[in-house]
Amino acid sequence: MPPIDPIELAQQLIRCPSVTPARGAVFDVLEQALARLGFTVHRWVMGEAPDGPTENMVAVRGDGGPHFGFAGHLDVVPPGEGWSGDPFAAEISDGLLVGRGANDMKSAIAAYVAALSRIDIQTGTLSLLITGDEEGYATYGTPRIIDWLNERQIRPDMILIGEPTSVDRLGDTVKIGRRGSVNMWIEVPGLQGHVAYPHRATNPVPPLARVVSALDALHLDDGTDQFPPSNLEFTAVSTPTSASNVIPGSATAQLNIRFNNLQRGADLVRLVEQIAEREAPGSKVTARISGEAFLTPPGPLYDVVVAAIEEETGAKPELSTSGGTSDGRFLIQLCPVVDFGLPNATMHKVGECAAVEDVRALSRIYERIVRKVFA
Repeated sequence: MPPIDPIELAQQLIRCPSVTPARGAVFDVLEQALARLGFTVHRWVMGEAPDGPTENMVAVRGDGGPHFGFAGHLDVVPPGEGWSGDPFAAEISDGLLVGRGANDMKSAIAAYVAALSRIDIQTGTLSLLITGDEEGYATYGTPRIIDWLNERQIRPDMILIGEPTSVDRLGDTVKIGRRGSVNMWIEVPGLQGHVAYPHRATNPVPPLARVVSALDALHLDDGTDQFPPSNLEFTAVSTPTSASNVIPGSATAQLNIRFNNLQRGADLVRLVEQIAEREAPGSKVTARISGEAFLTPPGPLYDVVVAAIEEETGAKPELSTSGGTSDGRFLIQLCPVVDFGLPNATMHKVGECAAVEDVRALSRIYERIVRKVFA
């Protein structure tokens, strides 16, 4: 059969609206392409709202070693307002494939599948680990794929994640690790009342302000050779009422900490709890740790990815841990992991797009990587 066209497959995937958590039609499209290439496809749906239902897929071809895995997600963030056309039309304009998911990361999945359609691997194992819940909280996503693999004693030797990591041009950046992330909500109780009678109320805003000030003054660390310093950022402050003559009954601050491998999520939660209790006794801290920081040590995975990029682009990529997190924070439990994909300037934006030639070049790089692994 003729090789798969990465652009045509990407268009088919984008035309399946799959706002997180995703399931159904978009997985049907991918399964059809993989079945044609001889993969055995396993799919299952699990979980309930608000974090589910989520669909996951594990596709496997071959047996024995080496076992090379590719990981990605078919869910996308909501399109938002302001698109000039249908965000799921997957139209090509001025050399750009436009649509929600074109950049993050349906085009990368299509590029990888197209690469495999041009390769005849006789020994070893190929797998794709695809979730419908990376853009959400991943409650029923990649961690459940890991459970599925562990139950069957399946373990890749290395995993490539197709997240958009390039910055200015395709191939300039490979992510060899990611910072951890924790979201927290600090609620300070008060007693609602009229502003003209403050002795009959308890205003929670001043103590919350002291908490915010104390946390804002924190110096968590100076970073490492591989990671930038950890940073704490407040993302919202709110009260139940916005009336100008009412002292609110409570006040809440929302924050996120992106942290390097000098920190642990649980330790940061305890630190915030201690400061909140000191500055605003009786306050409550709720936390959700999205993932810990991780770093893949140098090894064969670095070597094949860097060599493939250099051969295709003529330039050596930067090995970085900057930016957001990825499902590598979970997959590192299995084996070495790196992220590499398209330039990421339009990810999550209105008008998200990917250059057609970048998608085709990415497919060629992925082909080079796989050929090197199985050489």
